[in-house]
Amino acid sequence: MAEHQFLLKAHWPGLRNDVGEIESGQLKTKVSIPPEMNGPGVGTNPDELLLGAAATCYIITLAAIMERSGLAKRDLHMESVAIVDETKGILTYKKIIHKPTIVLKEDASEKDRSRALKLAQKAESSCMISRAINGNVEIELIAEIV
Repeated sequence: MAEHQFLLKAHWPGLRNDVGEIESGQLKTKVSIPPEMNGPGVGTNPDELLLGAAATCYIITLAAIMERSGLAKRDLHMESVAIVDETKGILTYKKIIHKPTIVLKEDASEKDRSRALKLAQKAESSCMISRAINGNVEIELIAEIV
């Protein structure tokens, strides 16, 4: 069994509304609280980072599953949306909605379209980040096959 480690270094020089920095592998950016939460909105924030982790894990997993299945595609792109709820001052990362668009080859059959949808659903349950947040953050999938 292989175990992989990823290191992140963080620096936060001040209080709540200051700006910090994180660095991990190829990622190096400023971080702060987003303006929607009364922060300075400099760089990225934990909400975007979690959404980015979930979205990139999902789309990479989907591409890998499609490759292994031999289902040819012309393109694959996606939008993802995070919903954070604030009730009585408590913030809860409630839901992530992935909206992948799988563009199949021109000669794709109805069977290929059906298979692409099944693979999109399988990728959501196979993604490491989706499994990590399962039970805490709802994941919704709205796939479009064209």
